[in-house]
Amino acid sequence: MQTVASADGTSIAFERHGAGPPLILLHGGSAPQYWKPIVPRLADDYTVIIPHRRGVGESGDTEEYTLDRGVEDMRAVIDAVEGTPVLFGHSFGGLLALETARTASVEKLVAYEPAVLVGEYREKADLAGQMQARIDDGDRRQAMKFYIREVMHGGDIDDLDGWLAEWPPWPDIVALTENVARINRAIEQYQLPDSIDIDAPTLLLTGTEDRLT
Repeated sequence: MQTVASADGTSIAFERHGAGPPLILLHGGSAPQYWKPIVPRLADDYTVIIPHRRGVGESGDTEEYTLDRGVEDMRAVIDAVEGTPVLFGHSFGGLLALETARTASVEKLVAYEPAVLVGEYREKADLAGQMQARIDDGDRRQAMKFYIREVMHGGDIDDLDGWLAEWPPWPDIVALTENVARINRAIEQYQLPDSIDIDAPTLLLTGTEDRLT
């Protein structure tokens, strides 16, 4: 594990696997362990860099969080690795990758379902507020269940508890409840610009089985 200081002095940790040109993987609302099954498929061809998002894993934290602060964290990681990286982000990590690539030098960009709220859903979602209400009531587990139901299942699943019983991150992911609430707040505050203005070749991915909002 290595660390680098972000612009405000917060320590940002990152893992390094394999050898080759740098490939940075940015996780979303889960933990860095999300990438564990993927690393062996990439580490023969790339130096795989997995940052721990601020407040998650081995990274430091601050009380206030904004998307701009997340971009500062990722720029610090980019500056700490040798070579110009390929940047790959999923969900909130995809949004973070998009915003980072607007101001940082990257070889290529891959954004897998970046967390951008649009249309009617943007107006009614209130994910952060609804999570915070449950946290304030002392029920962090219900706050995380709400998030999983809404974001991962589009608000429609017959047996969430049964699904969670088979989902490896559960119940450890409950420890990230407050962190997930605040990244949802950052997502809700994000305004998609008229032009992204990224010079690097960019690939936008979506899953065939996912519910699109």
